Amino acid sequence: MATPESWTDEQLKRKSLAYRRDVLRIIKHAGAGHTGGSLSCLDILNVLYHRILRVSPATAKDAGRDRYVQSKGHCVEALFVVLADRGFFPAAELETLCRYQSHFIGHPTRKVPGVEQNTGALGHGLPLSVGMAIGAKLDGADFRVFTLLGDGELAEGSNWEAIMAAAHYRLDNLTAIVDCNRLQISGRTRDVMNHEPLAQKFAAFGWAVRTVDGHNLGALTAVLSQPWPAGQPGVVIAQTVKGKGVSYMEDVGKWHHGVPSDEEYRRALAELDAQEAALSGGAR
Repeated sequence: MATPESWTDEQLKRKSLAYRRDVLRIIKHAGAGHTGGSLSCLDILNVLYHRILRVSPATAKDAGRDRYVQSKGHCVEALFVVLADRGFFPAAELETLCRYQSHFIGHPTRKVPGVEQNTGALGHGLPLSVGMAIGAKLDGADFRVFTLLGDGELAEGSNWEAIMAAAHYRLDNLTAIVDCNRLQISGRTRDVMNHEPLAQKFAAFGWAVRTVDGHNLGALTAVLSQPWPAGQPGVVIAQTVKGKGVSYMEDVGKWHHGVPSDEEYRRALAELDAQEAALSGGAR
């Protein structure tokens, strides 16, 4: 089981680069995928599965395991590559993404080992997570529940019902993480349905709030490792960049869903290779 001490930040940075290559590869091979949002949330998932979550393939059925729910289920490619790397299933199975009769489809399904809940329609993951956290309280269990939402997803009213319920039931075992990349399929989040000031809105509903650079692995570790105040659910607002790591995809709306051409794919891999080389140079 991963612990906060088991990986250095540099090792995790290299792992994030590897995950980005994997996401691009499986989307390219499948001919479909939510590229931009998968790249924006990869660092969050990297930290969760290496440093925070008390779950592993060996404990995936244990009652006391931590639960993770990917509410922004359309960015499942990021989750798949992390679960494969952590040993929940053979990485070779990712080559069947979006293929006939494959369990690896465009959203999370419990037929894939390591996936806690089916998600697809936006606004479902947080209510499910609230129910899990309530169940833990009723059972006197000490597992924690984490869920990842997109900032555009917060336009769904079911989220705000769940936010209100979580505070009412004092769910300090619940952590919501907002992948705040400021873009959605139809444009800038502020233009489609502005939710700012987001931190103040969560606080007004009774949540503890932390804001973090969603690509700073050390900072993510720090905010996700700290317990929430007694009786308060917590939200981490992670400031991210859609398409992070690939220059021509970064903060570009058309990469919400998209498959790179052969030349774009080669360019993306070259950029990631250069970033890894820079890490090696820094180590010397």
